Amino acid sequence: MRAYERLLRYAVINSTSHEDLEGTPTGEGEFELARLLATEMEALGMTDVFVDEHAYTYGFLPPTPGYELKKAIGFIAHLDTVDDCGGTDTHPQVIKNYDGNPIPLGTSGRILDPQAFPHLKECLGKTILTTDGTSVLGADDKAGIAEIMTLCQRLINDGIPHGKICVCFTPDEEIGHGAALLDLEKFGADLAYTVDGSVPGEIEYETFNAAAARLTAHGISVHPGDARGKMINAMKVIMEANAMLPDQEVPERTQDREGFYHLTGARGSVSEASADYILRDHDAAKIAERKQKMQEIARALNEKYGDGTVTCVIKDQYRNMAEVMADYPEVIDAARKAIQASGLTPSSRPVRGGTDGAQLSFRGLPCPNLGTGGYAYHGFYEYAVAEEMDRCVEILLQLVREYAGA
Repeated sequence: MRAYERLLRYAVINSTSHEDLEGTPTGEGEFELARLLATEMEALGMTDVFVDEHAYTYGFLPPTPGYELKKAIGFIAHLDTVDDCGGTDTHPQVIKNYDGNPIPLGTSGRILDPQAFPHLKECLGKTILTTDGTSVLGADDKAGIAEIMTLCQRLINDGIPHGKICVCFTPDEEIGHGAALLDLEKFGADLAYTVDGSVPGEIEYETFNAAAARLTAHGISVHPGDARGKMINAMKVIMEANAMLPDQEVPERTQDREGFYHLTGARGSVSEASADYILRDHDAAKIAERKQKMQEIARALNEKYGDGTVTCVIKDQYRNMAEVMADYPEVIDAARKAIQASGLTPSSRPVRGGTDGAQLSFRGLPCPNLGTGGYAYHGFYEYAVAEEMDRCVEILLQLVREYAGA
């Protein structure tokens, strides 16, 4: 079975995670996908397959006889998809022998246009997977899951020699919790790779430093006919706070290593309102400045409207994994050699986001990120390319060969 065929099976399972819910996982569909994957791993002949109480899904391939002393390699992808676009039911479309024209996304009225997504111009004659325009596709990261599963199938069926292979599929990565409860002792890998990127041939080992911030304004609600000099409208205070942030330092106006403040949600009434932000920067000193800026805004508004009017709560989410990966150049070099062996030229770029690998690297498991052949993540226009997914599987196979010395 090709990787894209697996993706089509996984995409129809609603495995969204939810920022506003407690516990792990935050979506019951994550368990549904985990159980399906466990069944598939057992059918392949993988050992010690296990789904724990938090939906972490483990499976292993014992080393080929004679390869017991080779390094144990981990491969990781996440079960959940983003809770975006207002849709939870995914209906994939398969466009074979793509002709280069705009692709209608079902009857949604949305069009996947190569003018807006220039990479499509490189995909003539290939097989493109899209949605019907009412949800995300979920290639982030079900494409990675599909490729890891296909890798394991190839290793078994083709008798490719290898050291121990350790697989884990994690929940709630999209809300920053994916690596938190991964049992590293049970996992047993000496090093690992997340398969959660985009372009085949890319190696990602530099991420944002990340924090979340919530501003809460406590207003004074008074009948509007008698409000002069008395009312403090909490919603307007929050709007004022947002206006105090640098208007150019937002995702839609930044690129490369430029950080940002991103308003992700706001809610409220006259008496109380709040706004949620994510803060991102590759530079540790600059992320500290961004956190300080949020606190300064809260202080300035309290001076204007009175103590306690605005509170600011900041939570760190993850750090730039480049700090750790600098000590493991051999893990990156092995990926470069595998990409070259598959016929591609390796490339690297700073990730404008994060992966499970960022947290795992700081927990002692070096874990750069590899591509999946999926594009335009987190939106209606997400798509994947079947032939690029095949190439990603080939890279993983070459990586196993690299560590096996075979």
